[in-house]
Amino acid sequence: MVSEVSHAKGLLALSPIAVFLVVYLVSSIIAGDFYRVPVSSAFLLACVYALTVSKGTMEERLKVFSDGAAHNRILLMVWIFVLAGAFAGTAKDMGAIDATVNATLMIVPSKMLFAGMFLTSCFISMSIGTSVGTIVALVPIASGIAGQSGSSYPFMAAVVVGGALFGDNLSFISDTTIAATKAMECEMGDKFKVNIRIVMPAVLIVTLIYVILGQQLVAEMETSPLQPLKVIPYITVIILAVCGLDVLKILFLGIVMNAAIGLLCGDFTWVSWLESLGRGIAGMSDLIVISMLAGGLMWTIRNNGGMDYIIQLLTRHISGRRGAQFSIAGLVCLANLCTANNTIAIITVGDISKDITDRFGLDPRKTASILDTFSCFIQGIIPYGVQILMASSLAYCSPGELLPYLYYPFVMGSCAVLAIIFRYPRRYSPR
Repeated sequence: MVSEVSHAKGLLALSPIAVFLVVYLVSSIIAGDFYRVPVSSAFLLACVYALTVSKGTMEERLKVFSDGAAHNRILLMVWIFVLAGAFAGTAKDMGAIDATVNATLMIVPSKMLFAGMFLTSCFISMSIGTSVGTIVALVPIASGIAGQSGSSYPFMAAVVVGGALFGDNLSFISDTTIAATKAMECEMGDKFKVNIRIVMPAVLIVTLIYVILGQQLVAEMETSPLQPLKVIPYITVIILAVCGLDVLKILFLGIVMNAAIGLLCGDFTWVSWLESLGRGIAGMSDLIVISMLAGGLMWTIRNNGGMDYIIQLLTRHISGRRGAQFSIAGLVCLANLCTANNTIAIITVGDISKDITDRFGLDPRKTASILDTFSCFIQGIIPYGVQILMASSLAYCSPGELLPYLYYPFVMGSCAVLAIIFRYPRRYSPR
């Protein structure tokens, strides 16, 4: 059961989110440049505000904040960031990225590069069940293609993010799929049949957009001689990811392969490899700080009753089955805004969503799809989500620069809204 939270207490608990949005979005709009306002600065001010309005001694407030910043899922992300930075840095300096981009340009027709990269991201993320792993593997390649084709770096990174979220939403081994089906007590296969019918129109629409945009590329782009040895690290990373190996192990193996090939080809000495390793890790430092600040802030909001307030607010005036489904969608969206983690958001509102489903006679397969799809939608557009932060860091741009190009998350979210309005697919809608 959700504990009762007063209106004033609930608004106060959620107010740090407003502080973050005002500082980051409004300041960026005033400056006319999303790149000038660091996300870490906005988070720091929001965190200071959250600690100020929280109850208890300063030691107690800091303990709650630190528990969130040092949560297991945050520290796991930190390790992924460290290894991803090391892998990307050494791959770039060894020439693996340039070689892989060159091979891609030789194989894929130039006018199909955007659509090809999107569909490749969809396939890999569907296979490995993790959007972060897909982004780590493909964004450096997408950035290299952007440099070769004259395309926007944020645009190419956003292409990969869209495909990565497709698999995060649908894969049988995705955390969100597991969490949603467990909460609704339905089979993964049944949820997939509903979910794919909701998001497939989005996939087709976005693929068509990328095909049309790809026609603007030049007919042929310059390529260098193929260097198959330097392509091996990325090919290995992708194959191992599809085979289901843990992302940490994949990245560690990739770093070792970069070192071996770089030393063999004369691109590295022992010292220069260590320098490259250090530069790659240092490039992730801002991302690590943002993740810990976000973790502490969201944990503080939850401890102050922010999540309970959202749940009681949205479930108080439910009327009708469509209203019930929209309430579930709103719950998971707001939970995702407050946790910056779609799996945690689904787990947080899972029980109350099951109660609503039972009370209004909703199909649990449709509810599981709603939970998963809307959580992935929000996760794909918040500038402090791990997917956007990772992609922007690897593409050397700011999170805000990716937002206008995130076609798939926005189209997917629109399709999910229409699916509720028109009770689609009807076979899985309440009669």
